[in-house]
Amino acid sequence: MLDGLRQRLDAVGLPFRALLLSDALMLLAMMVARVAVPWWIVHEGGAGHLALYAVVQAVVAFVSMPLLSPLGDRYSKRLLITLGLLIFAAEGAVLATLATLGIYHLWLVIALEALPVIAMSLILPASLSIAADLVPAERFADALALQKSAQAFGRLIGPVLGGTALAVSGTAAALWLHWVMVLAAAMLAWRIPSIARHPGEGGAKRWWRDLRAGLRATWSIPIERGRIAISFLVMVCFTPAVGMLVPLKVQSLGLSGAWLGACEAALSLGMLAGALGIAARLADYLGRYRAAIGGIMLEGLALALAGFTSNPYLLVICYAVTGVGLAMVMLVGQTHRMLAIPEDFRARIVAVSMMVMQIAGTLGPGLAGIALTSIPVREVYVVFGLAEFVFAFGYFLVPRYREFLALGHEEVRGWYGRQFPGAFRRAESDDGSPMSGKP
Repeated sequence: MLDGLRQRLDAVGLPFRALLLSDALMLLAMMVARVAVPWWIVHEGGAGHLALYAVVQAVVAFVSMPLLSPLGDRYSKRLLITLGLLIFAAEGAVLATLATLGIYHLWLVIALEALPVIAMSLILPASLSIAADLVPAERFADALALQKSAQAFGRLIGPVLGGTALAVSGTAAALWLHWVMVLAAAMLAWRIPSIARHPGEGGAKRWWRDLRAGLRATWSIPIERGRIAISFLVMVCFTPAVGMLVPLKVQSLGLSGAWLGACEAALSLGMLAGALGIAARLADYLGRYRAAIGGIMLEGLALALAGFTSNPYLLVICYAVTGVGLAMVMLVGQTHRMLAIPEDFRARIVAVSMMVMQIAGTLGPGLAGIALTSIPVREVYVVFGLAEFVFAFGYFLVPRYREFLALGHEEVRGWYGRQFPGAFRRAESDDGSPMSGKP
C-alpha cells in the first residue's frame, strides 16, 4: 500500500506534492480553529452567540466569494493562495492574543473571523482548480483524489489536536497552535510554481465582465443549474448539522471539548477512508450516478441518528459514516465537473457554486437558531438530518445528470464546452474585438 502511494506521489511531481502538504496543513489549522472558536463562543455566550456568528460568517462568504472568484482565472494561483494564508495567519495571531488575555466580545470575534472567510475566498477557487495546472490531464483524477486525501488528513488530525489543546491547555493554546500551522502552510504554498497569467486590460470593467461570465455560464448549463438548486436545499440542512449543532449537541450531553474534537475527527476519518478507496469501490459497484446520490442519503440518515442518540460513542460513529458519504459525493462528482469545465472558467464556476452554498450556509444556521429557541437540540438535529435525506431525491430530476456521470474521464474533459458552447462565449476579447464564439 505504501509503495503504491509513493508511486502515485512520484507520478504527480514535486510541485503538486508541495500543494498537498500546504493543503493538509491549511485544513489542519482550520479544523483546530473550527473546534476552538465555536467552543469559546458557546461557553462565553451560548447558543444565541454561536448562531449569530455562523450566520455572519456565511453572509461574508456569500459576498466575498463571487467578488474575488475572477482573480483565480487571471492571476497567479500561488500568489492568491499564499496571500490568503498570510491574512489567515495575521488574524489568527490577534485572536489568540485576545484569548490569552481573556478578552471576549462577540462582535470583535465576528469581525476578526470575517478576515479568514475573505482569505478563503481567495484560496479555495484557486486551490480547487490548480491541480489541472500542475499535473498532466491523464493524472488529473488521481491528483484530485490525492488532494482530497491530504485535505481529509488535515481534517482528521486537526480536530484531535484542537480537542486535546482545549482539554489540556484551553482556548488560547489551541488558537496559537492554529496560527503556527497556518504560517507553515503559507511557506509551503510559496514553493508551488507560479504559472504566468496576464490580467488583461480593463481593470474593474474586465473584472465585472469576468464575474458576469462565470454567473452566466453556470446558469446556462442545465446540469449545473439543476445540481446547484438541489445542492442548495441539501446544504441548508447539512451546514448546521456539521457546524453549529455539533458543539451544542456535545454540550447537551455534558461532554468535554475533547469529545467535540473526536466528533470532528471522526467526520474527517470517514472522509479520508472514502478518499483512500471506499468511495471508488462504491462507485464501481453502484455506478457513479447512484453513488453520488446515495452518499447524500447516507449523510442525512447518519446525521439524523447523531441528533437522536445520547451515546457519545455512537455519536462519533455517526460522524464517521457522514464523512464516508461526503467523500462519495465529492470524489464521484467533482472530478467530472472540473474536467468538464473549460480551463479559463474553472475558478469562476467553482466560486459561483460555493457562493450559492454560502447562501445555504447563511439560511441553515439561521433556521437552526430560530428552531433552538423553542425546540431542544436533539429534535432540531433529527429534523435537519431527515430533511437532507428527503432532498437528496431531487438529484434524480437533474437533466442529463445520469448521462454526465456515466462518461469516462477522457470523454468528459471539456464536455461542458462542447455541449453548451454558448455558455462560455464572451462579449469581447481582451483587446475589445469580438470573440469567435468558441468557448
